[in-house]
Amino acid sequence: MLSEQQMRAAIAARDSAYDGRFFYGVPGSGVFCRPSCPARAAGSANLRFFASAEAAVFAGFRPCRRCRPLDNGPADERLVRVARHLEANAEQRLTLATLASLAGLSPSRLQRLFKAAFGVSPKAFQDALRMQRFKAALKDGETVTDAIFASGFGSLSRVYGEAARNIGMTPKAYRAGGSGESIAWACRDTSLGPLMMAATDRGVCFVQFGDDEAALLAQLGAEFPGALLTPSPACQAPELDAWIGALEQHLDAAAPLPALPLDLRGTAFQMKVWRFLLGIEEGEVLSYSELAARMNAPRSVRAVASACAANRIGVLVPCHRVLRSDGGLGGYRWGLERKRALLDTERARRSRESGQ
Repeated sequence: MLSEQQMRAAIAARDSAYDGRFFYGVPGSGVFCRPSCPARAAGSANLRFFASAEAAVFAGFRPCRRCRPLDNGPADERLVRVARHLEANAEQRLTLATLASLAGLSPSRLQRLFKAAFGVSPKAFQDALRMQRFKAALKDGETVTDAIFASGFGSLSRVYGEAARNIGMTPKAYRAGGSGESIAWACRDTSLGPLMMAATDRGVCFVQFGDDEAALLAQLGAEFPGALLTPSPACQAPELDAWIGALEQHLDAAAPLPALPLDLRGTAFQMKVWRFLLGIEEGEVLSYSELAARMNAPRSVRAVASACAANRIGVLVPCHRVLRSDGGLGGYRWGLERKRALLDTERARRSRESGQ
């Protein structure tokens, strides 16, 4: 597998020999590209690397219009036309039959060919685009309700309740404890102590602080007792090393929080709480009661607090941004000193960015 140094060198040289071997995302623009892309100057320190176009799409990046990373040649032009139509009309209700007509294929054949080419179904592709727009709308200051409808979801339940976006899972699957799955893990020392990140092929499922690697690995095993846990040489999970490196830079060097694909697992209510947490901007805080009220569940303050405490993906799902009603820190499963440090760092970064 390629090292990060090799991938950066390929991007700097715009080396087409590496096209298809990896893709890279540019967080500032939200696009992902081939290594040979001519659209931007190479050398950015803030890049994301992906083993496949599918991984880039699920991380919320859209395909570059210059290098067309989803285009695998003239034979796939019909599928590329559908993908571009989905990108241009993500907020619209597009049936499989409509898309099939655009491609000149039967619905079943389009479904099969599209998934074979891009790794996801047309619906999953559209869902990823809608989620990207939803997050962008929240960052632009729109209310949750306005963001939902602007991005094309149409209702709260469609944002927080559909398994296609890894927002929920059946009780049977949740109780299985990761049975039959392979989970890769990596551990780093950070300014806030040892940190372990673990991921399935769907995204990050575990980010926790601990005393040492052995203790964190035991915790990972307790969270997913039925899974096969493997340390992550890049050959097993090419994105994971880059992901944990990006998070480490965020913690240690005040770099932006990376937007990584998440494999959330919990009850329907927990999922709803965690998704709301993802909409809280860096440097902002709210109370458990305010969070419950925003979720239209004002009497569920204790359940909201319990969901925050059950969060197994620290920092990326920012439960540290929720405080007690009196402004006190409240609880944090990884220690109040870490919670205070995270909040102080985020406030300082936001102050610098706003020029105050």
